[in-house]
Amino acid sequence: MVKPPGQHDEPGSPDFPDAVGKPRSRFRVQLVWLVPLVALLIGGWLAVQAILEKGPTITISFATGEGLEAGKTKIKFKDVDIGVVKSVVLSSDHKRVVATAELSKDASSMLVDDTRFWVVRPRISGGTVSGIGTLLSGSFIGMDIGTKTKIRRDFVGLEAPPVFASGVPGREFMLKSDSMGSLDVGSPVYYRRLQVGQVTSYELDADGSGVTMHVFVNAPYDRYVKSDTRFWQASGVDVSLDPSGVKVNTESLVSILIGGLAFQGAPDSVEIAEADALTRFQLFADRTEAMKRHDRIVDTYVFNFKESVRGLTVGATVDFRGIVVGEVTAIYTRYDPVKKEFSIPVEVQFYPERFTSRYENGDKSGRVANDRRSLAEVLVDRGLRAQLRTASLLTGQLYIAVDFFPTAPKAKMDWDKNPPEMPTVPGGLQSLQDSITALVAKLNKIPFEGIGNDLRQTLQTAQTLLRTLDTGVAPEARATLVAAHKALDAANQTLQPDSEISQSTVDTMRELSRTAASFRALADYLERHPEALIRGKPEDQK
Repeated sequence: MVKPPGQHDEPGSPDFPDAVGKPRSRFRVQLVWLVPLVALLIGGWLAVQAILEKGPTITISFATGEGLEAGKTKIKFKDVDIGVVKSVVLSSDHKRVVATAELSKDASSMLVDDTRFWVVRPRISGGTVSGIGTLLSGSFIGMDIGTKTKIRRDFVGLEAPPVFASGVPGREFMLKSDSMGSLDVGSPVYYRRLQVGQVTSYELDADGSGVTMHVFVNAPYDRYVKSDTRFWQASGVDVSLDPSGVKVNTESLVSILIGGLAFQGAPDSVEIAEADALTRFQLFADRTEAMKRHDRIVDTYVFNFKESVRGLTVGATVDFRGIVVGEVTAIYTRYDPVKKEFSIPVEVQFYPERFTSRYENGDKSGRVANDRRSLAEVLVDRGLRAQLRTASLLTGQLYIAVDFFPTAPKAKMDWDKNPPEMPTVPGGLQSLQDSITALVAKLNKIPFEGIGNDLRQTLQTAQTLLRTLDTGVAPEARATLVAAHKALDAANQTLQPDSEISQSTVDTMRELSRTAASFRALADYLERHPEALIRGKPEDQK
């Protein structure tokens, strides 16, 4: 207990010093509040650091929210987590789903105008299977960095993953086609049956006349795409019939199942520069059409046939001694009211450049004259004609042969018609048919009925003569033959070895032999004694 100042302690109490009060320091209150202040500063520093470390927030619009879940769906780039989806809501017009995501600070430089996002989920497209790993881990949002520099925070997600990632070496090209066929995004692109690229996208032309496709050819194969390269559809199995028979072509088993494209340089290609990226090419239906020679100069003519053109189709070749110099483009019918007859005009495209020699060596004589009209007139005057011929006996296909026929009737080009008309001659089968028809006409002029009547009368006369011979002459001839037979039998009996005539003949022959021997002895004697003819034979000396 503290005593007031001036008051003394009672007798017998302990002697304690008096307590003296000390004034309160004004700094004591500030030290008490220093701890929360420090804590506040630390919290502020952490908050500022958290704000500084926080990455950008973006929105991605998708057609559907399949595979998206707030707080769980990750955003990945090259299989590295760079963000997470915070919320998934419908758009204001309820047509799309908007996902809001927070990305790491390092991803800020990736968010440019052409950056792409898509939901990775299991899918099968274009013959490829992707996203199988998400069956266990769940779907996530894939990301591909763009190449532009403009910053962007709102994106429209892709409905399908891109076929190739940005930065992959190679070039993209555009193909113009009448239809898609069996192609799809991801369909392979082949070069000499080696897969070198794929279809990346396609779209219908604004006027609806065709389809434009984008294909990507990987490096280093993109250097084989020249300005004159031909692209064609290699989908399925290509079966074709031509004069050489049946041909079956395909690129691979994959192209049979899911389709594909192929390309190759032109047949007569020389040193040509590589095509620039996004160069537009024509996509042909098959390799045969693509590899056809595409000439710069094309003349149109009409061949007017008066025979059947069954087996001749649009696209059939026009042949000059084995060289294809044109093709059929149209087949019509024509009625001539003056002659009262039908004909078949066939329109063809003629390529005069194919008559130009590639081995001129400075000699211009091999080139086609610039005045092709004068040249055509000269050739026709020398017998140039068009003729239908059979390309294949198996298929019955026809083609048009252009050749010289010196014995053909004189004709001239009809330049008054558009297109001009070139004269023709009947085909081989038609000529044979005409010859047979002429022969039949000549045979029809022979009076077979009169000849038959005369022959009938002759046969009747012959039958009458045979009857006369049988009734009159035949019996007498039979009696004569019997008498002759009897005479021969008698002669045969007479000539038998034991007959009298035979014995007499033998005796006579013996006598003649003896007589001949006597004459031989007399001749020998007279040769030794010729005087015996005068004196006679002397008597024998005794």
